[in-house]
Amino acid sequence: MALQVLKEIIELSLLVACFYVALSMYVRFRLPTWSLPLERSRSVILSVLALVVLGIKVTEDVIGDESGPIDRAILTVIHSHVPNKLTGVFEAITLTASANSLISLTLVATITLLIAQRRREALLLVASTMSGAALVYVVKTLVGRERPDLWAAQWYWGSSFPSGHTLVVAAFATAGALSIGRIWPAARDWAFSGAFFWTLLVAISRLVLGAHWPTDVLAAACIGATLPLAFSLALDFSSRKWA
Repeated sequence: MALQVLKEIIELSLLVACFYVALSMYVRFRLPTWSLPLERSRSVILSVLALVVLGIKVTEDVIGDESGPIDRAILTVIHSHVPNKLTGVFEAITLTASANSLISLTLVATITLLIAQRRREALLLVASTMSGAALVYVVKTLVGRERPDLWAAQWYWGSSFPSGHTLVVAAFATAGALSIGRIWPAARDWAFSGAFFWTLLVAISRLVLGAHWPTDVLAAACIGATLPLAFSLALDFSSRKWA
């Protein structure tokens, strides 16, 4: 099992590297004026490519019904090791990523950014969160995966894949971290650390509550984080920030 996982990690890493090299060569010969922006945004582009490749891989495994045994094994371990008395804590964590919570946070953050005349950051936040929410409904409808039934759990709307809570909170949190990094560069690392741990806690809470399979939350986190990173790149390139 460990060797198989290592093999897949190496394969995915090589695929990401190949995509980046191909993109670099295309830009170098076709769009030479974009060479400097591409170089300066290398880490973001590599992050987007890695998230996209991993998200596609997980989605393929889910659709091909190849992830079932691993999903069941992980959920069983979680259910047997997390005390019931912590259920309330994880319910509260899930609540931070509910539709009502994220709509309220998005409205407050957007209004604050507009008042501060940070229109690009406001656009990034709204576009990321709204597109994430819309994508959840589309993918859930297309995939139609059954939710876990390993133990009695609260009923949730829609199919299991992907985790809506995880996807939208990843989109909102990553967009928020990007916005903070643009406004206060010194706080960038702290912002991304906060976004990561918030998304991670929400993802874990969905597993503890038995609402999703592990691959549901993994794919959701990849998709959710990809959206704001891609939007941020588009905004930077459209404004010719590095010109």
